[in-house]
Amino acid sequence: MAADPPSKPSFSPGRKWGIGLQVFLIILVVLSVVVMVNYLSRDYFTRFHWSTRSKIELSPLTIKFLQSVTNRVKVTLYYDKNEPSYNTISALLNEYKLINPRISLQNIDYLRDAGAAAKIKTEYKLTFPTATNLIIFDCEGRTFPVDGNALTHYEMEQVPNEKDREFRRKPTQFEGEKMFTSAILVVTSPRRPTAYFLTGDGEHPIESNEDSLGYLNFASLVQQYWIRTQPVILTGTNALPMDGLLIIAGPQSKIDDVALEKIDQYLSQGGRLLALFNFRSLSQETGLEKVLAKWGVEVGNKLIKDPDNTYSGSDIVVSDFGKHPILNPLLGEFLQVIEPRAVGRRKSPAPAADAPRVEEIAFSGPNAFAKGLAEHRQRFPLMVAVEKGAIKGVITERGSTRMVIVGDSLFLANHQLAAGANRDFAVSAINWLLDRTQLLEGLGPRPIREYRLIMTPGQLKQAQWLLLGAMPGAALLLGGLVWFRRRR
Repeated sequence: MAADPPSKPSFSPGRKWGIGLQVFLIILVVLSVVVMVNYLSRDYFTRFHWSTRSKIELSPLTIKFLQSVTNRVKVTLYYDKNEPSYNTISALLNEYKLINPRISLQNIDYLRDAGAAAKIKTEYKLTFPTATNLIIFDCEGRTFPVDGNALTHYEMEQVPNEKDREFRRKPTQFEGEKMFTSAILVVTSPRRPTAYFLTGDGEHPIESNEDSLGYLNFASLVQQYWIRTQPVILTGTNALPMDGLLIIAGPQSKIDDVALEKIDQYLSQGGRLLALFNFRSLSQETGLEKVLAKWGVEVGNKLIKDPDNTYSGSDIVVSDFGKHPILNPLLGEFLQVIEPRAVGRRKSPAPAADAPRVEEIAFSGPNAFAKGLAEHRQRFPLMVAVEKGAIKGVITERGSTRMVIVGDSLFLANHQLAAGANRDFAVSAINWLLDRTQLLEGLGPRPIREYRLIMTPGQLKQAQWLLLGAMPGAALLLGGLVWFRRRR
C-alpha cells in the first residue's frame, strides 16, 4: 500500500512574514491613532454631565467668566480631608481647573501633612488659631482666603425619636460656586473700585447692624465683590473721585446745594449712581429729585400701595419686570420693597436726540394706587435704569453715565436684604453700574438636596437578609448548578 504524500504547509515563509508585517502595521496605526486622539483631547475636548442634579455642574456664568481669565491663579485647599464638605469643595475646584488650565490646585491636609501646612502658614501669614479649612486664591501676590466652614448654610431639624426630642443641623444651601468665582474676580482684578456712600443727610449708616435701618450687610456684600466702601461728605472743595460709584441710600433731609452741584457735575462726567429714596423724605425734598429730573427721571412724592401684591400692607411684592441686563438673575423671582415711591420716566413732548435713555425696570400691579388716591388705580413704575453716552465736547473718564434709581431704600437694609431676590438685585445693579458684564447674571447659593430611606426595624432586618443572604446565596446556588451540570 502506497504511503500518503507529505502534506504541504498552508502558508509559505514569505506569506507568513507578510501577514506578520501587516498585523504589526495595523497595531502601529491603531496605537498612533490612540496617541493622536489623546494628545488632541488634552486641548480640544467637550465635557458634559449626565445628571442635572450634579453638585459640581458649573453655571454658564461661571464658565464664561473662567474662560475670560488670562492670569495664572493658584488655589490652595488647606483643609481637613475628613470634613464632610471636603470632597464637594475639591470636586468643584477641579471643575474650575478643567475649564481654565491657568488655574492650578494644591491640596494640603493640615492635620496629616505638617511640613506642607507649616509652609502654607508661613507663606500666607496664617498666624491666628482659627486658620483652618481655608481655600486660598492667589494671583501675582494678591490673595483672598475663603472660609470653608461658611460655605454651607444649615437649619435645625428635629430627628424622629420616640423617647427624647433630638435635633440635627441640616445642610440647606451651598455657596461654593458663588464664593469661588468672586474670589477669582478679586485676585485677578488689577484695579479695585470704590463705592462712596454719601453721608450727612440722614442716609442709612453702613457701619450699623440695626435690622431695619443699618446697611452693614449691604456694605459687606459690596466688599465681597472686590469693591471698597467709603463714606463721603461733599462739603468744601472735595470732589467725587471717578474710580467707582456713588451710592445715596435714603437721605431724609435737604442735601446741601454745593453737594448737589458736585453730584450733577459728577454725573455729567460719566459718573455712576445708585440712588434709593426713603419714605421719610416725602415731606421735604432732598434736592436730588431736581438733579435727576435733568436726566429724565421723575421721583414721585406719594407712597404706592398695592393690595394685590403685599404681605404686610405697607410692602409691595414686585414680580413685574421690564427687560434690562440688571434683571437677568431675577427671572422667576420677586423683590420685596417697603413703603416705595413711584420712580419713572419723565414725560417729555419732544426729547432731544442725545437725551439719556431711561428704562423703567420694575412695576407694581395694575390695581395699585398712590396713598390717599385709592380711586385712581394703575400700574406704577418703581425703579429705573438710566444710561447716556459721552457728551460731545466733554472729556470723560468713564465714557457713559449710568444710574439706577429706586423708590425705596429699606429693601436693602440688614434684615430686608435677604428677602426674595433683593440681594441678587443689589449685586446685579452694582455690576451693571461698574460695567462688569461678565457678572450680570448673578450667582446665588445652590440648594442641597437630601434623599432619605425611612424603614421600620422589621423592614431593615428584611433588607439585611436580602442583601447579605439572599442575593449572595442566589449567586452561589446558580454557580453551583452550572458546575454540577458541567461535571455530568
